[in-house]
This record gives sequence, structure tokens and C-alpha cells, in this order.
Amino acid sequence: MPLITATSPYISPSGSVTRVMLQVLLALVPGIFAVIWFFGWGVIVNMTIAITTALVFEAIMLKLRHRPVTRYLTDGSAIVTAVLLALAIPSLAPWWVVFIGTAFAIVFGKQLFGGLGYNPFNPAMLGYALLLISFPREMTVWVLPHGLHQETLGFLDTVTIILGEQVPAHLNMDALTSATPLDTVKTQIGLKQTLDEIYSASLFGVLAGKGWEWINAWFLVGGMWLLYKRIISWHIPFALLGGMFAIALVFYLVDSDAYPSPVFHWFSGAAMLGAFFIATDPISACTTNKGRLIFGAGIGILTYIIRSWGGYPDGIAFAVLLMNMAAPTIDHYTQPRVFGHSKDEHT
Repeated sequence: MPLITATSPYISPSGSVTRVMLQVLLALVPGIFAVIWFFGWGVIVNMTIAITTALVFEAIMLKLRHRPVTRYLTDGSAIVTAVLLALAIPSLAPWWVVFIGTAFAIVFGKQLFGGLGYNPFNPAMLGYALLLISFPREMTVWVLPHGLHQETLGFLDTVTIILGEQVPAHLNMDALTSATPLDTVKTQIGLKQTLDEIYSASLFGVLAGKGWEWINAWFLVGGMWLLYKRIISWHIPFALLGGMFAIALVFYLVDSDAYPSPVFHWFSGAAMLGAFFIATDPISACTTNKGRLIFGAGIGILTYIIRSWGGYPDGIAFAVLLMNMAAPTIDHYTQPRVFGHSKDEHT
């Protein structure tokens, strides 16, 4: 019997880029429905604008770079970037905010670096950071969660506000909008109020802000689905949430009147979305298991630092981008020992 030899890889890959992106979009569905329920039709409008913009600019850049448009346009990566960015933008933000952020994410965050697989930064967070720095007013005013306002904001009213930037006469925007729970806590603590006084407001629920706690819970469910399907590994999300929990616990034990509990940080802002869907981007994150733990913990700790003492109420985006910068160095120093060689020989 002749000897049959084979070359690596010896294990066939279980999926394609398109399959992975479809699984990510499927896992996002519970959280998307929760965001729509609590923040209204604007979420759908934002996602429609973002997806359309992403596909158009992806096609233009692929054409300019002489790459096969259909092949790369249908892999789903541009859609995932658009959806993640749209979810991070307030539901009544003007249409041009979504347009600018998405176009920047695709062109400068992805295609100018060489396209999928070459981008050193998470494109969605790069677009979000640009918007937050450039248009802070438009990016920090959110609709009150469902059940906390008396006004009825229908689909046509929403489209009028987003596309026409005109508030219908029968609506009172001051009664419809508010700062996020994270922003409210940060502002009120700066005014020397205790957390008990702050949490007595109707904006807050059992674990965190009303609506936000449920949104984060459903993104957690979606993240667990990704872990179950082995689309992502456990290292980054668990290290991120663990790092955030650890540093929040220390300050909470020191002064529980001035520093929110770790659970509050878990279920506020974009904590779960960031842990399972953003930080786990396989291109801009670390590749070694030890590196992923350091990478995730770094994001969690930096997010807490930015939330507590920085100039922005959340911090996930900036923490991810900072750790994206550090990822190559972390990978360099966390490479596993090559079989048959000592650690010193490998380094």
C-alpha cells in the first residue's frame, strides 16, 4: 500500500467569512429587538442608513482598488460593521451623523488599510469615536426608554426628525430625550449627589438604567450563542467583564456612595455588546490565548477608567481602539513556546 502524505492544514475549516458574519448577525437579533423596543423606530432607520452607506462605499472602494466587488461585498463584514455602529448611535441622531460615521468606518477604518483582514482597528469603533469627538451634542442625547415618556413617537415622526431634522409641532423633545444612565450618574456624582439619591430617579431600574439592563441582558444571550457555536472564544469577553468587575469592585468597596457597583457597569452602556461583539473582532484583537486575556482585561479596565474619570460617559470604543494599538505587541510577547525549543530560543 503506497504511503499517502498530506500537507497542512490537516483540519478543514468549519466555515467561511460569510457564515461567521451571518452567525454574528443572528446573535445580534435579540439585542436589536430590545433596542428597538426601548428606543423606537429610529434604530431601524439608523441601521438602514448605515447598511446602505456601508455597501455603497465598500463597492466604491473595492472598484477603486480593482478588487472583485461581488465577492467581497457579499461576505457580510460591511453589514456587521454598519449594524454595530448604528446600534451605538442615538436613535434620533440626524441622518448625516450615521452617514459620516459609517463612511469613515468603511473607507478609513477598513479599505484604506487593505480591506478585511488587514485593518488594525475595529472599523465600527473608529467611526463611533470620530462621531463622538466631532458631534458630541448629537451623540449624547438619547430617547427616553419605552415607558418613561408620555409622548407617542410614531414611524413617520421618527423619519421626519431624522431625515428632515424637524420636530413635529405636536411633540415635545425635552419630554422625549435624556442623557444615558451612565452620563446621568457621572454628572450627578460630580454635583456631590450619592448613588442612592441618583438611583431614586425613574431613569434607573433594578441593575442599571431602565431599558439598558434588558438590552445588555439580551446581548449577553447573543454572546453566549456565539460561544456555543464556537464563533468566538471565551477569553476576550470573560477577561473584559472580569477586568471591569474587578476594578469596579475595588472602588465600590472603598466608597459605595460615589462609585457604582460592578453589576451596574456590566449592564450599562455598551458593556455586553462590546464584550461579545466588538472586542472579539478577530482581525484587530490579539490572537494568542494569553494575549486575548490581557487584551480583554485591558479593555475592561480602561473602560472603567474612562467612565469614572474621563471625558466620556461610556468608554468602550476608546478602550477597544487603545488596546487595538497594543495588540501586536501583546501578541509578540505572548507567543507560545514552539515544540522542541526552549522559551529563550523562541524569543
